[in-house]
Amino acid sequence: MNYTCFKSSFGWVGVARSDRGIARVTFGAPTDAAVTNRLCNGSHGKRGLHPLTPNPLDPELLKVAALLTEYFNGVPVDFDIKLDLAAGTPFQQRVWETALRIPYGQAQTYGWIAREIGKPNAVRAVGGAMGANPLAIIVPCHRVLRSDGGLGGYAGGLHWKRKLLAMEHRS
Repeated sequence: MNYTCFKSSFGWVGVARSDRGIARVTFGAPTDAAVTNRLCNGSHGKRGLHPLTPNPLDPELLKVAALLTEYFNGVPVDFDIKLDLAAGTPFQQRVWETALRIPYGQAQTYGWIAREIGKPNAVRAVGGAMGANPLAIIVPCHRVLRSDGGLGGYAGGLHWKRKLLAMEHRS
């Protein structure tokens, strides 16, 4: 897998891609070394996911970096890019694919996703799948809330979820 890192208004961002598409995105790291570590070890500390090779000139990575830069600058972006969701179980992939349908500036609930995938009682499992999302921002898990309107969780930290939702709302 190839990867690149760049600085944004939301901290350092890392993007990795496999032959099948964009496989990982992480953001909010204080340094390029920290974001590289997140990409190499996964957001949940899993080591040895896939060997990564830095490639800051990869055209697909440059395209995604440009889209993410626009997004972090408050521009509504359509991430019309090929994704590699193979890191997830079939259930997680269905959850992530459903989350992809949530438009910029809008939110849905974990329960909505559970109903959409035909598993209305799987709300907690949906939350777990959102927490395992390897494609932050692109698979917009920050747009998924609790049924009471509360934030729920966010793997990157609730401060980022609040900031992302506020930015999208302003746009």
